[in-house]
Amino acid sequence: MNSVDVLLLGHIAKDRIVVDGHAEVVPGGAVYYGGVALARLGLRVAVVTRLHPDDFPMLEALNSVGVDVYATPAPETSGIENIYRSEDMERRITHPIGFAGPFRVEDIPNIKARVYAIVPIMAGEVDLPLLQMISQRGPTALDIQGFIRVREGNNLVYKPWDEMEEGLAHVTYLKVDLAEAEAITGETDPLKAVQVLATYGPQEVVLTRSQGVLVYAEGHAYFSPFQPRSLAGRTGRGDTCFATYLGKRLTEPPAEACRWAAAVTTLKQEKPGPWDGNMMALQDLLARTPVEQVL
Repeated sequence: MNSVDVLLLGHIAKDRIVVDGHAEVVPGGAVYYGGVALARLGLRVAVVTRLHPDDFPMLEALNSVGVDVYATPAPETSGIENIYRSEDMERRITHPIGFAGPFRVEDIPNIKARVYAIVPIMAGEVDLPLLQMISQRGPTALDIQGFIRVREGNNLVYKPWDEMEEGLAHVTYLKVDLAEAEAITGETDPLKAVQVLATYGPQEVVLTRSQGVLVYAEGHAYFSPFQPRSLAGRTGRGDTCFATYLGKRLTEPPAEACRWAAAVTTLKQEKPGPWDGNMMALQDLLARTPVEQVL
């Protein structure tokens, strides 16, 4: 059986990024942004994904940095249109433009991982039985967007995950952003929201927002800020942050993993595409990245 540090499960995306009316089609999805970041941090990474055979060349971006890719042909490739205005890259309008279909048990290779990260881009990729099966293999991470971000016509909208209580009972690491946390818990205070989410079973909750990353673990909360000089690489922020946190948690305590996640994500936001792996810039930034215990 092959062995890796992190296995990422989710659709790779063919996204359409529109900034001030200028459009560009680029690879996307948490398996892409997160997989590349983890590989460039020196971890052994596997990606399990689905996409149309015509788009298999997109996988070279993962293969080229040493990621093991297990891809299943699908009727179409998933994708999201992200529309921004350059003066405010924090806010975006999103539309689904493709869906590669649900993962099946037979799509999942027999790989041993130190953590299994279920990181779908929208609801319908992973169902509760598959989540339960994967969680039996080892510590499981989950991005909530892949269960509450639902395709409705030409829009992606937040809807309740009816099986959330049962699903989160199988999760070790949970990732949400501020909007998702509020939609799920009704709490506008990020600190209160992560505490509520932890009551469902996750041992650690990672919440991203424009200011930085908040981690709730072992009854304590830690915050580390994002410090980008530009938001040209805004798309993929949360994916990069969560993957980096998971990778560093294999060797570091929550507070230090939080600081690394903030630093890598800061650098990623300054350039389109995945984090470029510049370790000199990262080490310099880590020396200037604080982490504060806020609970």
